[in-house]
Amino acid sequence: MLLIKNRNLRAFIVRAFPFVLIPAAAILGAVVFDNSRHLIISLAVAVMTLLVFAAGYEKKKVGTWRMVIASVMTALCVFGRFIPLFKPITAITIITGMYIGSETGFLVGAMSALISNIYMGQGPWTAFQMLAWGLIGYIAGIIAEPLKRHRWLLLFYGVVTGIAYSFIMDIWTTLWYSGGFDIGVYLSALITAIPYTVSYAVSNLIFLLFLAKPFGEKLERIRKKYGL
Repeated sequence: MLLIKNRNLRAFIVRAFPFVLIPAAAILGAVVFDNSRHLIISLAVAVMTLLVFAAGYEKKKVGTWRMVIASVMTALCVFGRFIPLFKPITAITIITGMYIGSETGFLVGAMSALISNIYMGQGPWTAFQMLAWGLIGYIAGIIAEPLKRHRWLLLFYGVVTGIAYSFIMDIWTTLWYSGGFDIGVYLSALITAIPYTVSYAVSNLIFLLFLAKPFGEKLERIRKKYGL
């Protein structure tokens, strides 16, 4: 288990990678690299995701337990992508970020996209899916306490992130179609994707409604027991 001891380096990785370097890598892959090299970008995002996770803890034992939990939650997300129409991947990622931390939430969201796409189909869109789901889990960790206290806020966050996921993925659609960012193409993509955006938002709402409490209670007990 990789342990990053330098506090300043850890702070840089945790803050800069999710919001600057990983988005830059995803955009670079869509604009500069051709489709045959998309795996290079996906693997680069995966490496940076693991570094974000490793920078989120100081003790090796804590990191090991987080990895075990992250592996279980990632497996649930991957399995959930095979459910027709409504998929729990975003809800499970949000719950993970809330109870185990931002870095683990980012790891579960990003790696779920990469692993499930082995079956669903890898492509230049994979990096954007990793980014979108990763950020959803990361931000859930940042605002974890309000989300835990107010159920309506958690459900609202689920709806908003369903919309945000579609908005992020339509950035990739625009870059792929235009070779650059064209606001007209982006707006057209958003309008065309409305049925999918609605399904994402409703799916998140339903799964958070039924999964947040039972999953949250179990993760909270594990978190306290092992000092995560």
